[in-house]
Amino acid sequence: MSCSPEKRKLVEEIGLHFEKTHQLAPLAARIYAIMILSPKEGHTFDEIMSITEASKSSVSTQLNLLLQLKKVEYFTKSGDRKRYFRGNKMYLKNTLESYLVNISEEIKIVEKITTFNASYNPEKYEKIGKVPMIFKEYLLRQEENLKSTITKISEIQNK
Repeated sequence: MSCSPEKRKLVEEIGLHFEKTHQLAPLAARIYAIMILSPKEGHTFDEIMSITEASKSSVSTQLNLLLQLKKVEYFTKSGDRKRYFRGNKMYLKNTLESYLVNISEEIKIVEKITTFNASYNPEKYEKIGKVPMIFKEYLLRQEENLKSTITKISEIQNK
């Protein structure tokens, strides 16, 4: 099984993005990109090996990682013993939920820093105290936007 040059180029570009943003290994990032771009309902293990031109053990290791991270899921077909892998249908929602967790943690850290500086570094707090508050306001708006978007996606997926 082969991919068009356009698809290979896009898989590479998306793979590089996933390496950075999701801290995935190069092969895992490319497998994930292939799953997202695939017009097929799912790919067998052998098809993934063929597309990626990677070894059996490498594909196995990276698929297991993607399964653990819930970026990829598998299913079986009646009468067929093979497992078929596909991008998790919830991957966009899962990505947003991950961003939400990070932003929520960042808000807590900014609050702790601000509280500490207000109490123990009043001169510093007077000089730059408004900057962290502006940043916190930004984070709170992002948090609300993420919550709203996750709710909209959930409503669509639950139909």
